[in-house]
Amino acid sequence: MTKRSVVHSTFVVERLYPAAPSRVFFALSNPAAKRRWFVDPHDPTPSRHEMDFRVGGKEVNAGCPSDGQMHYFNAVYQDIVPDQRIVYSYELLFGETRVSVSLTTIELVAEGNGTRLVMTEQGAFLDGHDTSATREHGTGELLDALGAFLGAEA
Repeated sequence: MTKRSVVHSTFVVERLYPAAPSRVFFALSNPAAKRRWFVDPHDPTPSRHEMDFRVGGKEVNAGCPSDGQMHYFNAVYQDIVPDQRIVYSYELLFGETRVSVSLTTIELVAEGNGTRLVMTEQGAFLDGHDTSATREHGTGELLDALGAFLGAEA
């Protein structure tokens, strides 16, 4: 029998981008734009990416990193305020194993000529398959990739 556990954790990651909130929001909400930066740096070609950006809409991103098993990001958009806020809930699966369920809030705040992005994740990490520290690190990598995308688009 598998030992069951859950670890609850909240973390906040911030980035300052030299782009207007509308450009950052576009990169987060447009399927073609998001497909260009929302990837695993070790497996930059997702095998599946679908995005229905609206309240109640779903996003699926699936890929197979170097560990050899498919990883699935399955999200549902809960709240959207254009150029200001996105709230979504998501599950992360490694193969058929659910490793976490989270609620994520992205806030976009104009700051000078740029945008401060504040991302808060409240997660339930299940059965020791993943940790908050690992997720926070991966989230930071994704937000750095968003910054590189915004810089290349400037």
